[in-house]
Amino acid sequence: MKRILVLRGGALGDFIVTLPALRLLRERWPLARIELAGNVRAAELGKIAGLVDAVHSQAEARWAQLYGAAPLSPEFVTWLDGFDLIVSFWPDPDGDLRRHFTHHRKAFIAGDAHTTTAPAAAHFCNALRPQDLTTDVFSVHINYPATMLAKAAQRLSGLVNFVAVHPGSGSPSKNWPLERWQQFTTRLNRPLLVITGEAEGEQLFWPETGTIHNAHHWPLPELGAALSKCTLFVGHDSGVSHLAAASGAKCILLFGPTEPAVWAPPGAMAIRHGSTLDTISVDELLVAVERALTRATVDQ
Repeated sequence: MKRILVLRGGALGDFIVTLPALRLLRERWPLARIELAGNVRAAELGKIAGLVDAVHSQAEARWAQLYGAAPLSPEFVTWLDGFDLIVSFWPDPDGDLRRHFTHHRKAFIAGDAHTTTAPAAAHFCNALRPQDLTTDVFSVHINYPATMLAKAAQRLSGLVNFVAVHPGSGSPSKNWPLERWQQFTTRLNRPLLVITGEAEGEQLFWPETGTIHNAHHWPLPELGAALSKCTLFVGHDSGVSHLAAASGAKCILLFGPTEPAVWAPPGAMAIRHGSTLDTISVDELLVAVERALTRATVDQ
């Protein structure tokens, strides 16, 4: 294999749970050029990890040709024919992708876009079995270059031994009540990095102090580099939580409607008492965090 194209849509967390599958491809064909069509902002992390060589936006108009019965443009066919293997995790409800690619391709793998396997990363790895690729390691550690670590250090403004918290997610149903986050951060009495982004809008919930720093809509590589330096990360079922785990952070995650066995990053501690998060108390989270921080101190 000299050139491989992977089609993978979705947001940050969807991309990160695909990293172990990309690693399988890279390990099997280390000299191959691996290109990915998907979320450009998230997929930059794959380039940093050395698992992706080029990224194409899933919003490009040319991809619409794949959905429908009309023939593909000659230019598009020529470009696709330059790949020795195409792996698709895009939805294909009517079989359009399979029809186009099996007609033009020597090697095509169609993986289901919807995840049911636990953990989620195993689902995408299992799709590669037709190429005799298997693994039981369903996490990837991203090592950030010194330049990104330096930029992250500048953004942190001297914040050290800090706990990172992300009070949001892509869905309000996955979020712990905001007032409990506010109580938790007030009572924790630790240096904090509070992460907010597109899902939380422009509102910042915590005034900055000497020990509280806001990370609002930071570039993902710099945020990941900052998370690689945190003592502990606390969040929900979110893409930022997957980024924290992939960056090497110890994680405590609050779950409600989604299943931790599927969606929690391997190694993360999940707290869940039912389909809603309001059953998790501030005291319970504080105890779990202090225990984790004590273990982290002993490990040092």
